[in-house]
Amino acid sequence: MDLKERLQGHLIQIVRDRNPYMASAGHFYVQQYIREQLGEWGTVEIDDFAVRGRIHHNFILDLPPSEKAGKQGLLPIVIGAHYDSVPGTPGADDNATGLAVLLELARNLALQPLKYPVQLVAFDMEEYGCWGSSHHAAKFKQQKQSIRLMISLEMLGYCNNTPNSQKYPAGLKYFYPNCGNFIALIGNLRTVPDMMNLSGKIRKSGQACEWLPVPNRGLIVPDTRRSDHVPFWDNDYPAIMVTDTANMRNPHYHQASDKIETLDLDFLAGVCRGLVEAIGYL
Repeated sequence: MDLKERLQGHLIQIVRDRNPYMASAGHFYVQQYIREQLGEWGTVEIDDFAVRGRIHHNFILDLPPSEKAGKQGLLPIVIGAHYDSVPGTPGADDNATGLAVLLELARNLALQPLKYPVQLVAFDMEEYGCWGSSHHAAKFKQQKQSIRLMISLEMLGYCNNTPNSQKYPAGLKYFYPNCGNFIALIGNLRTVPDMMNLSGKIRKSGQACEWLPVPNRGLIVPDTRRSDHVPFWDNDYPAIMVTDTANMRNPHYHQASDKIETLDLDFLAGVCRGLVEAIGYL
């Protein structure tokens, strides 16, 4: 099975209404799927956190560094994607695409380890205010533990080659393409060298890519603060969101129409391939 077919297979399982409150059966089904898929590559930790008296779960897979790296005590790379959806949407782009790529990165990084330890995390409760990722970032802070880089996978599968299909926050349209056919990297200033490196490798793989450095935790451009990288920014960790730019491009954002057939699976596979290639160079 090739990468595109594997991604499609994940999407078929994940794309369903999976809101933790309004669609608990779909939410539970996807939790079991995540656990089973990540469990192929190691022991999955179920990390509980409470929101308003109710217990929610992040799913964590830790992958060791390559043997060649030796015991250098290198900082971990954290890669995350949220699995919950807003009520009334099957959440194909938001965020089944991010989760599908997370599962494929788990496969790839288990078979071809990096020199860094890697932690893959499926977050819950992003749509209610990034609760899962806030819990996760706070754990690193409490343990006074640094990280090499956090990468948040947030909507990776919508592509539009039509001119003027891409919108931007005020002022940015003069600097970036007007066709919505690229993947974007949005990072705090500490990640500029990594964004330059990653974007170059992603482009080399054949996938169009743009990057945007954001000062001051993204507070001057609130649209950059809408995913699981934000708690890491707020705790002064280096973090990058990888995104197709959500509602700046995708008309199905947070709608009942956010279905698999609206996605471009060749684009999604290109993004996944580019990330695999680029992360290997970190």
